[in-house]
Amino acid sequence: MTQTTVSAVSRENETPQAREALEFLTSIVSSACQFKASDIHIRSGHQIMMRLDGRIRQVKGSPEMNDEMIERLIFPLMSKYHLGLFKELNQVDLALSDNEGNRVRVNMFRQLGHLAVVMRVIESHIPTPSELGLPPQVGKISKMRQGLVIFSGATGSGKSTSMASLLNEINGERYQHILTIEDPVEYMFTEKRCVISQRQIGIDVPDFAHAMRAALREDPDVILMGEMRDPESMEIALTAAETGHLVFSTLHAPTSSDAITRMVSSFKGEEQATIRAKLAHNLRAIVTQRLIPKIEGSGRTVACEVFTVTPLARELIEDPLRINEIKDLIKGGDTVEGMLHFDQHLEQLVKDEMISDEVALTNATSATDLALRLKGF
Repeated sequence: MTQTTVSAVSRENETPQAREALEFLTSIVSSACQFKASDIHIRSGHQIMMRLDGRIRQVKGSPEMNDEMIERLIFPLMSKYHLGLFKELNQVDLALSDNEGNRVRVNMFRQLGHLAVVMRVIESHIPTPSELGLPPQVGKISKMRQGLVIFSGATGSGKSTSMASLLNEINGERYQHILTIEDPVEYMFTEKRCVISQRQIGIDVPDFAHAMRAALREDPDVILMGEMRDPESMEIALTAAETGHLVFSTLHAPTSSDAITRMVSSFKGEEQATIRAKLAHNLRAIVTQRLIPKIEGSGRTVACEVFTVTPLARELIEDPLRINEIKDLIKGGDTVEGMLHFDQHLEQLVKDEMISDEVALTNATSATDLALRLKGF
């Protein structure tokens, strides 16, 4: 399978420009890892900036970048495919590896006619669910055998990392075939018990829909589809779940009910009843995530809402007039079925001294209710 990374070995045939670019990339990413930065911003006319604890800060002593410097940093490391795509569209997504084995998800674009790059740091180590601070309700999802699991939340809320963590749990426990379809490939898995195939959109396959159709003929047990972007990919994901596969994917939605509504509304009116029925019978869980500041001010932790599909939940999904009742179902805290409300998790994080009362109340669904619970009422 063609990889989209820049290998840290066997570079005898690489150009001096590529080696220089890779050394520069390594220095930047190493600094980001040292400071636990999540993102690196490089723009023409500015010094390098990094996002630390959710805030973008200038890197003191870094050079003021210009278009030529950014070209020298990125272009030698890009494949012909990505170079062509950038020249055609003035933007491109790809993933690169540095000399230390760390990876970055890169978006290169133009703004005001000049070059700009944003890199998301992806550490080489795939963390366990406990290392991420995921609640037990999320960790149990790795035990599921079939159905659709959706990770929802804003960009940068850790959805990809959580999915990779659960896939790696499966990798260590089962003798199965895991197939990932990503744009770009982020975490690189080391095979343990599972056979793992990772396909890059644009390099290994044209788009998510083509990849998902082919996936059903590639004998997978577990499928990770990086994002459900259109009705076609959504329907194929549901079909894969319906035919006995465990399917992980992402959506951008703030709550579980919003994620369901977004999926259904992507289809034409006459198709929506069918999609609701498919969701009701094949959806297994929705995990919605937010990253919030830790109490000590050094880093962020994840807060989750977990919705698992119970018999009552199926009824609510199928009835468009009752979809908002999902919020009350989750709030009921049906822990036997694996439900977890955002405010319940925030309350636990306060008790564990991970976050402050103020941060919990700022992020709460109902600040008044949570304030009373924190006071013992």
